[in-house]
Amino acid sequence: MGCSKSKEARVAERQADGKRGRGGRRAAKDHLFSPTSPENSTGSASTALTGPSAQLQAWIDSHSEVTLSKSTCKRYTEVKKLFKSISVPYFLLELDQAENGRGLEGALCELTLKTDVPVVFVKRRQLGGHGPTLKAYQEGRLQNLLKMNGPGDLPESYDYDLIIVGGGSGGLAAAKEAAKYDKKVMVLDFVTPTPLGTRWGLGGTCVNVGCIPKKLMHQAALLGQALRDSRNYGWNVEEIVKHDWERMTEAVQNHIGSLNWGYRVALREKKVTYENAYGQFVGPHRIKATNNKGKEKIYSAERFLIATGERPRYLGIPGDKEYCISSDDLFSLPYCPGKTLVVGASYVALECAGFLAGIGLDVTVMVRSILLRGFDQDMANKIGEHMEEHGIKFIRQFVPIKVEQIEAGTPGRLRVVAKSTDSDITIEGEYNTVLLAIGRDACTREIGLENVGVKLNEQTGKIPVTDEEQTSVPYIYAIGDVLEGKLELTPVAIQAGRLLVRRLYGSSTVKCDYENVPTTVFTPLEYGACGLSEEKAVEKFGEENIEVYHSHFWPLEWTIPSRDNNKCYAKIVCNIKDSERVVGFHVLGPNAGEVTQGFAAALKCGLTKDQLDGTIGIHPVCAEVFTTLSVTKRSGENILQTGCG
Repeated sequence: MGCSKSKEARVAERQADGKRGRGGRRAAKDHLFSPTSPENSTGSASTALTGPSAQLQAWIDSHSEVTLSKSTCKRYTEVKKLFKSISVPYFLLELDQAENGRGLEGALCELTLKTDVPVVFVKRRQLGGHGPTLKAYQEGRLQNLLKMNGPGDLPESYDYDLIIVGGGSGGLAAAKEAAKYDKKVMVLDFVTPTPLGTRWGLGGTCVNVGCIPKKLMHQAALLGQALRDSRNYGWNVEEIVKHDWERMTEAVQNHIGSLNWGYRVALREKKVTYENAYGQFVGPHRIKATNNKGKEKIYSAERFLIATGERPRYLGIPGDKEYCISSDDLFSLPYCPGKTLVVGASYVALECAGFLAGIGLDVTVMVRSILLRGFDQDMANKIGEHMEEHGIKFIRQFVPIKVEQIEAGTPGRLRVVAKSTDSDITIEGEYNTVLLAIGRDACTREIGLENVGVKLNEQTGKIPVTDEEQTSVPYIYAIGDVLEGKLELTPVAIQAGRLLVRRLYGSSTVKCDYENVPTTVFTPLEYGACGLSEEKAVEKFGEENIEVYHSHFWPLEWTIPSRDNNKCYAKIVCNIKDSERVVGFHVLGPNAGEVTQGFAAALKCGLTKDQLDGTIGIHPVCAEVFTTLSVTKRSGENILQTGCG
């Protein structure tokens, strides 16, 4: 059954009738487009697509110029005259005449955070109201927007087949993959120094200031614990074992330096052009590269890949950028940080707090709300409890409001003033170092995306993409941490980059699978996870349709030194209605990442509880606990491990 035309469509048609030439064709001077509701493939109106927000977005996406106003608005007359004078087809929707005007008005307010009209969108960009639109025309910005990505503004030929903006793990993987297809590829990579001046080489966050140095420093902390344990195994180790921060960081940075060099050599061998320059889009298929001396070059390419990643967020309080450090600074810090306040509850915060405490430093973690937001909260709380039991202090429900320097030095002394999140109470504390780990922001706002029309989530800076990593501009793609709603993990970016290139230049149709991706948090008690958290499983399937099997366990290696008895924990979350298929895997214990990786493959293959029960475990190892899980969480039975079997 067909759909009747909306009231706004009929109004638009009536307005247009008097302007049509013979044969019903629109005369050249007529630039009014009529609103049409999105329809599904069967021709019937799709409820999912015709809600006010979706309807509004569809109109904005499908027209070069969209103006939302009211029939009583006098300011729109001047806007309308402007678009007619420059022969621009425009789409007008008068909210007070529309069938679902109230709903559309609410959707507009939610989208723009404005209540007044008119509101003008050009090439999906919110230009503003009457004043900003006229000003944009006077300054030439409106004309540039309208020309953006038009056929008359394209290069006659391209310098490169593919230019990749960002030399992290994902960007480099895509570059090397594209070179296999004999494509002409360029990588632009530039590290904007931190407020304290820290910068690094090719390879991105993971290699330079993320996974690699973090895991190595975590290993340093584990070795300290192993030295203490070794006494119980007969080793004569001095009672006081000291750690040398400078020696550790030198070794870590030497390793990172070798990786930086290796990446440059690999690109050269594959004939990929690398420039240490900051990339900014300046027009259709064109990008400006600015090196550290300020020299600019313009390059063109048939396609672009955005892989710029994220950088740590700052608090925006007095003293944060002057006196605090971030994870971008920590791993190459030339002096021991001393007594440290870690601000944040992210995995970066807890991992850093863990290894700093593990090498013998006095560490406090200041937490605004919950630990490890987005992770399974049962596991997150167990991590926090274990860290507290091992001497890491937590200040909960407080946020810093000011950081002051008491004494300069390496390290110096800082005073931190913090305020409660639920009262007017303030507290003060003195520390040698304040490490901020409160989250990360996508590096997308300063690379000229507005010049080519790439749509951003204005609040987060993240880029919405299709299931093939394509942005709102067909020739521009994006991978990695800049993507909206995708996991921020290095192996995910690498996989997505390689598969994207194989689809673009090979015959592949394989897309990146963002489901059941394993990950590990390298806290002192490591946490490995794959699939859904318990909370997400309940939300998705309903509490009555999931079964949680769990158990504590005690690694054999820890029994001789008699530490952390029954602190390790294993849990699987099963979907009862799907043959108890395992939809969530969680483990707290040593080598959690090594354990989780293998089980991740099993989850990909549709692992069920029966299959786990039918698997014979390796004895005595931690992972065998998953082959003997028998106690459900809802039963409330004892899950402490008392011996073998």
